[in-house]
Amino acid sequence: MTGPAQFDTFTIERAFPAAPERVYAAFADPRRKQRWFAEGEHHEVEQFTMQFEVGGREEARYRFKAGSPFAGVSLASDGVFLDLVPDRRIVAAATMAIGGQRISASVHTFEFTATAGGTTRLLFTHQAAFFDGADGPELRRAGWQQLLDQLQAALEEPE
Repeated sequence: MTGPAQFDTFTIERAFPAAPERVYAAFADPRRKQRWFAEGEHHEVEQFTMQFEVGGREEARYRFKAGSPFAGVSLASDGVFLDLVPDRRIVAAATMAIGGQRISASVHTFEFTATAGGTTRLLFTHQAAFFDGADGPELRRAGWQQLLDQLQAALEEPE
């Protein structure tokens, strides 16, 4: 039986020690984005492709490693870029599936603002519908917090 969708919106604000151009580039360059966004210690990346243009697709496939509660299970994320304003804004829509079952559909908005001292203020807004078997709003927020921590670490590395 299918239950009702659960809806949630949250925002995360972060300051990064880099100019908006550099932060935006970490999203726009497929190699850079794969490093901070797709790679992780709890899963193996099976596929990561990205065409960074309005209407372009982003596809990621993962398999959870042994020791994870989802060991051996696949996760798929399929997205499309809806709006891109260089160095200012990215809007994308995505679906996520675990083990072939779709668990969510979401819209992600990233807004980049230059601040004093050459840093960037990032305002991230996540709007989602969660379906049966979904991770839910709390885990999704924690996941994005971790991803933005990984972005922070990537921006602190020399280019």
